[in-house]
Amino acid sequence: MKKPASTPSIGFYLGYTYRRASQWFGHALKPYDITPEQWLVLYRIWEHEGLNQKEVAAKADKDQPTTTRILDLLEKKGYTRKTVSPHDRRAFQLYLTETGKQLIDATAEIERECGRQIIEGIDSRQLELFWDTLSRINDNLQHLQNNRRDSLHEPE
Repeated sequence: MKKPASTPSIGFYLGYTYRRASQWFGHALKPYDITPEQWLVLYRIWEHEGLNQKEVAAKADKDQPTTTRILDLLEKKGYTRKTVSPHDRRAFQLYLTETGKQLIDATAEIERECGRQIIEGIDSRQLELFWDTLSRINDNLQHLQNNRRDSLHEPE
């Protein structure tokens, strides 16, 4: 599929593609009563058990309030537990419960299959170019954000 003439920008098209991929994955997760956003946070904890909330937010690329809401819900569903950090009594370390581990075991292959389905028909060279281009776009955005942040701290 070529870029539609009605698409106003690359950012819009990236967002559109992300939403469609997320909806596809969300549909596959429906029987498990978990959203793609919740799944990602749960998966990041599974990858790095013992992280605090701030670290999970960074690894999931979510803001703190969103991460807090997701973590509260995951704990309420019985997928995560938290313990007071031995290094900072104000912080909690996050872990999966046995139920949370079983959910990741049951759904990790679903995530991989959804990923395979959305790149079907794309050869390895095209995929390599896609990842390279996406990486460059992200590098550009990081550079722009850093410059904006730096300009906010410069004296006038």
